[in-house]
Amino acid sequence: MSHTSAPAALDIRTLAPRERHPLIFSTFSQLRAGQAMELINDHDPQPLHHQFQAEWPGKFSWAYLEQGPATWRVAITRLASAHSDGQCCGSCGGA
Repeated sequence: MSHTSAPAALDIRTLAPRERHPLIFSTFSQLRAGQAMELINDHDPQPLHHQFQAEWPGKFSWAYLEQGPATWRVAITRLASAHSDGQCCGSCGGA
């Protein structure tokens, strides 16, 4: 698994709320396995975490770097899938 020296910082505090999640998911989808992005927000992004769990189950890790009260920073790392590691969990029949 390759790691970047520093995660890409995504400061969404000045964006309109409707623009935040699409930008976050677009940025995340461009990461390679092992790469991380650092999300900087003005509140706890728990709803975003739940959305990641629904849309990217088992494909990311979530680690708080700072937990308020004014600034919240989260490292979101894209995980390698079992297939990209040459392993199979068996649930898809090897597809």
